Amino acid sequence: MLTQEQNDELTRIGPGTPMGAVLRHYWYPVAVTRELDEFPVKKARLLGEDWALFKTPEGAYGIVAERCPHRGASMVYGIVENGGLRCGYHGWKFDPEGTCVDILAEPDSSPEFRRRCSIRAGEAQELGGLVWAYVGDGPAPELPRYEAYVMDGIRDIGHSMLPCNWFQIMENAVDPYHVEALHGNYFEFIAANKGFDMPSAFSHNKHERVAFDPFEHGIIKRRLLQGQSEESDDWKIGHPLVFPYKMWVGGNGVFQMQIRVPVDDTHTWMLFYTVHAPEGADLPPDPPIVDYSYEWLDENGEHLVDYIEGQDIMAWVTQGEIADRTNEMITKSDVGVVACRRMFRNALDDVAAGRDPVAVVREPHDVIKLPLERSKFGRGAEFATEWIDRGSMRYSPIAEELKQLHRDAEAARQSMES
Repeated sequence: MLTQEQNDELTRIGPGTPMGAVLRHYWYPVAVTRELDEFPVKKARLLGEDWALFKTPEGAYGIVAERCPHRGASMVYGIVENGGLRCGYHGWKFDPEGTCVDILAEPDSSPEFRRRCSIRAGEAQELGGLVWAYVGDGPAPELPRYEAYVMDGIRDIGHSMLPCNWFQIMENAVDPYHVEALHGNYFEFIAANKGFDMPSAFSHNKHERVAFDPFEHGIIKRRLLQGQSEESDDWKIGHPLVFPYKMWVGGNGVFQMQIRVPVDDTHTWMLFYTVHAPEGADLPPDPPIVDYSYEWLDENGEHLVDYIEGQDIMAWVTQGEIADRTNEMITKSDVGVVACRRMFRNALDDVAAGRDPVAVVREPHDVIKLPLERSKFGRGAEFATEWIDRGSMRYSPIAEELKQLHRDAEAARQSMES
């Protein structure tokens, strides 16, 4: 168990907090690209602070503090123009770097005066159908071009705001035994009592061994299931927790980056960023990017636990807004959780000493490929179609098209082999 002080240190992320200082070394998605194409300015809350995110007519992205330095009106209700964002209240204009470049009522104001009127600004870029922001101190690191965001395939982005702290979601990423219990035994119980068939890929996944290996982007999680050999992808390759707020998972033509954006101490924007790229698939020349909200509560306010991610969300949210770790009973099976906390504590020490924490990328690059099992649980295309049927992707507006994509790819592979 942790002391209250230790728990606060790991979970509190506002300005001036130790973990807030760690997390401000990274880029975060703060909008779907589609949103700013439909309307060029929106509110974004990130790391306990409020921002105005915008896209100029030239296609440049910017992010500035929500409150105008003149009289404190919200910049979310500003006017997007070439070169920046103009406050709707009195017409002060700021460029993407936050410099005041024009004052409507004082057109002859000096550049020196306008510089003193600057607004706090971060940096914003588009990648993979998402708009990303960096709001830490400069110089900004590179926006990591992880394989998920640049690989060929159909992008399917499910997202919702969850009322819990980001850290309890990250601990789930290094807790393989919950797959056996929550997505196995519990799933079977729910399926039997509600009258549906649970995904075969998640039944009878008895763990024989687990391992957690730190690497330059986080922790690689490995599992050896009953009946598998050490040559299985789940053990030999595994998949990673991507420090500090993501997990890369999937296989069998479905590749998913689970993105847990720390909005503030008690809210997380949870994205399931999935790329469908089965071997042998006939992908369209310009694959679509689809986004939607997935449901996690029913009409009575009860958790939806008849799908995979809904079960995860139940476990995360029912721990409370911030999990109380002062009374937990940690055992040997929680070795991954312990490894996760150790990595975050090391990051706290690194930042306190003036060093970059793990997974901060400073070198320009084309793509970063992460370890990922390609044959999940040893299953084929059925893994993909079952995941769509009994996962958050069931809420996708193109769910049926995605299942057909995987079936057609499987048929094409079988045809080539015969």
